[in-house]
Amino acid sequence: MYNFNAADAVEKCCEWLRNWFEENGKGCNAVIGISGGKDSSVVAALCCRALGKERVIGVMMPNGEQHDIDYSQDLCKFLDIKNYTVNIKDGFDGVMGAIENQFEVSTQTKTNLAPRIRMSVLYAVSQSHNGRVMNTCNLSEDWVGYSTRYGDAAGDVSPISFFTVAEVKAMGRELGLPEKFVEKPPIDGLCGKTDEDNLGFKYETLDKYIREGIEPDPATKEKIDTMHARNLFKLSFMPCYNYFEENK
Repeated sequence: MYNFNAADAVEKCCEWLRNWFEENGKGCNAVIGISGGKDSSVVAALCCRALGKERVIGVMMPNGEQHDIDYSQDLCKFLDIKNYTVNIKDGFDGVMGAIENQFEVSTQTKTNLAPRIRMSVLYAVSQSHNGRVMNTCNLSEDWVGYSTRYGDAAGDVSPISFFTVAEVKAMGRELGLPEKFVEKPPIDGLCGKTDEDNLGFKYETLDKYIREGIEPDPATKEKIDTMHARNLFKLSFMPCYNYFEENK
C-alpha cells in the first residue's frame, strides 16, 4: 500500500535545495510568486527552512483587483519574508490592446498572457535582488498540462515538481503551515472557477491514478490519458535540430 512520509520528504527536499543553491547560486535569494495557495506556500516554507527567511522574497502579482490577495499577504506575514506587490494590469491591458487591434485574440491567449507577464516580473525582481526564480508546479498539474509554458511552468529550480497535490498538502502540514493555505481551493483567476472545475475531475482521483494505479471511470481515465499525452511536450527540453550530429 502506498505510504508517503512527509517528514522525510521535507527534510530531504530542504537538503536538496541547500545543495542546489550552493552549486548554482551561492548566497542568492529565492524569489517566489505568492498566490497564497498550497504550492507557493509550501515552496516558500521549504525555502525558509532550507535557506533562512532572510533569503526568501515573495512577489504578489494581482491583475487589477484580486479578491483573495489577503491569502498571499497573510502568508508573507506568517513566514515573515520580504515581499513586493506588482500589479500587472497596465502591462496586461497594454499587450492585449496592442494585439486586439490587429487580430482576434483567442481565449487561450488571454488565459496564458497573465502567467507569462508574471514570470517576467519574477525575473525582473530576481535579477535586481541576486535571486533565483522558484518554480511552484506540482506533479498532478504537470501530468495533465495544467500550467502555462514559459509562465508558471518556468523558473530556475523546482522543488515540488515530483510531488502530487496530496503530497504537497502533507508537506505543508509537516512544515507547520496554517490549514487555510494548505486547503485554499486553487482558482484560475479569470472566471472564478476552481482548477478542478476546469479539469472536470478531482485531484484526489488524479493522484490515486498516478501513484497507485487506481483507475477512475473510463471517461475520466480517457480524459486524463489524453491530456497527459497531449501535454508531454511541456515537460521536455525544446527540440533542437542538430545538423552536425546528423551529418557526421
